Amino acid sequence: MGKRYKSTKKAKRKASIKSITLILVVLFLIGGVFVALRSKKQIQTPTPKANETSKHTLPNGMQSVIPSKANFPAPELSLRDLDGKDDSLGAYSDKVVLVNNWATWCPPCTAELPELEAYYREHKAEGFVIIGVEAGEPSNQVSTFIDQSDITYPIWLDPENKSIRAFRNNGLPNSVVIDRNGQVRLTWTGAISYDILEEYVTPLINE
Repeated sequence: MGKRYKSTKKAKRKASIKSITLILVVLFLIGGVFVALRSKKQIQTPTPKANETSKHTLPNGMQSVIPSKANFPAPELSLRDLDGKDDSLGAYSDKVVLVNNWATWCPPCTAELPELEAYYREHKAEGFVIIGVEAGEPSNQVSTFIDQSDITYPIWLDPENKSIRAFRNNGLPNSVVIDRNGQVRLTWTGAISYDILEEYVTPLINE
């Protein structure tokens, strides 16, 4: 009877150890799958790298960033302008388009606006347009700001931050340049100077 009890107890202990081992193996495998899926997601959605700065400065003394080269299809994007009219990137397929995501409360954003405006006026007759996408502020606030500035290029309102999500860049200001084939060719985050725009964007306009 005693031997039989010991054998049963020993068997139960072995079964318990096997169960615990099996549970640990399953948890290990689940953890491995989670890590693999997470790694895959990170690869599919790369984080934009910080741009280098140049010796060129903006009027306020801020250093200009240097654009990074890119080559991927521009996403579809449709928003409303300050007049409440629908507009889309597709309407500018015959032009080189600079999309600038910005906000009135962002100092680097407002610092580069005169540089962008000057460049736009210089090159708009060459099949070039800038679209300023204001990130999330009320239309009346944006309209007041634009009325007090000399900005003449199109301004879109983006209350849901669709543009920022579409181009996968949360920093402000951030910009992309799309060529006439619908490919994003340049990207950057930060304020940019007129001279750097001439150096990097003008060759795309002349293609």
